[in-house]
Amino acid sequence: MPFLIHSSRKGNFLTPLHTSILVLVLFLFGQQVFNLWIARLTHEAFNCVTHTLLVEREGERLLHAVIDNEEKGFLESSSQRRTNLIDYGEKKPNFHNSFNYLYNLVQDNPAQIKQLHKIRYIYNQWQRELQEKALSSSASNYSVAKSTLFDSLQNEIEKLIQHEEMLLSDRQIRVERLHDINTVINVFSILVILLGALLNLQLLHRRVKLPLKKLTQVSKLWQAGQMEVQLSHSSKDEIGELAGVLNAMADETRHRQESIEVRNQQLEDMISALSHDLRIPLLATRNTLDCMGRGAFGPVNDTWKEVFEECHEANEDLLKLVELLLDISRYEARSACLMCDRLNWEKILIKVIGQVKATSTRELAFICKISQLLPTVYGDELEIQRVLQNLLDNAVRVSKPKGEIILEITPYGEGQVQISVRDYGSGIAPQVKERLFQRFIQGRGHRGKSGLGLYLCRQIIEAHGGNIGVESSLEEGSTFWFTLPSAINNVDCNYE
Repeated sequence: MPFLIHSSRKGNFLTPLHTSILVLVLFLFGQQVFNLWIARLTHEAFNCVTHTLLVEREGERLLHAVIDNEEKGFLESSSQRRTNLIDYGEKKPNFHNSFNYLYNLVQDNPAQIKQLHKIRYIYNQWQRELQEKALSSSASNYSVAKSTLFDSLQNEIEKLIQHEEMLLSDRQIRVERLHDINTVINVFSILVILLGALLNLQLLHRRVKLPLKKLTQVSKLWQAGQMEVQLSHSSKDEIGELAGVLNAMADETRHRQESIEVRNQQLEDMISALSHDLRIPLLATRNTLDCMGRGAFGPVNDTWKEVFEECHEANEDLLKLVELLLDISRYEARSACLMCDRLNWEKILIKVIGQVKATSTRELAFICKISQLLPTVYGDELEIQRVLQNLLDNAVRVSKPKGEIILEITPYGEGQVQISVRDYGSGIAPQVKERLFQRFIQGRGHRGKSGLGLYLCRQIIEAHGGNIGVESSLEEGSTFWFTLPSAINNVDCNYE
């Protein structure tokens, strides 16, 4: 019974695949969003690190400016007192430039702003103290002593730098953590993608490849004629529906083949019966015509002799056709009895060529080529001779006057013999060549014939375990050939 799938139970065999792909796409989309978020955090962390490095650098420059003022604040002579005051005035802008740039960098940090205000206050107090000592002291013994204000200023600036170093360390740790998180997420994503790909491949293998493999195997069995084999796939998806349709088609084809075989068998039985029933009256008619032509029933003039001869020829044609149909029926019913004798190819060719020459009026040259290293072949000599005569008659019919026909017998393959008949006629069209050995197919120059001669040749050769075929090109001639197995590989010629 055909396997049917109801529409209400129908599914989609790719639904799990689509679902898994959708999940993977959503996962990849989420991963990209997370990567963008991590990239943004990393960018902000790098900006913070850069900002901290700038603040630290400017803090160090600020400290260096204060130390330079401390080391170079002495006066070598009273004549240089004014010059040193001018130097102090020129060094102040270096400190103030660093201070202002640092102040701009820490605008968003109130604690740092407060620290800078304190540094500026101490620096101004320290500068006033230096100026007062420079104006009141003598040039010979003047030196800038390290004051408490300078120590406080240096300590405050160092506190600012240490604070930025701590911030730098924290932000670097944060960047490293973000990098580690991003690496873990990427590795996890790769593993998930690989796992999803493996699951999809497994799904495709189970739901697509295996059913298609089964379908291919069953299709090959169908091609070999085993239409009773059914597809066992019973899923509710499109593959299952296809299996049901193909099973129904196979059942219908099998029923049609059985019906055609029954009708063909009935037709063959009818042809066999008719041929058998027609053979006896045709034989009687031939004997009667022979007697009448010889004057057994009274004198016969020339006119009646011609009439009797024409009737005799027509009767002989009918009798040959009936005999041909009977032979075909025996071969198709596998009831033909073949005599297995050792074949003498030289003897067979001499007989065939002699018979063809006796019935043909054309002047043709027959060239025989028999290999010296032929394996021994057994078969029914009369039937093989019949095949050769049929092929040779066809070659004579299409050959040009004073042409030549080549008969060649050579070893073929492993333990086989190939017999070929080569003519140089008009050739055979490709569309005709494919059906030339079927029943009722008329080839070149066979109009008015039954189209059963080559079909009978095929039956005889196949009964001997061989093959028959033709190679032909238009306007170049044709080569009809058949093969027979040797004594080693010989099949049983007799049918049971």
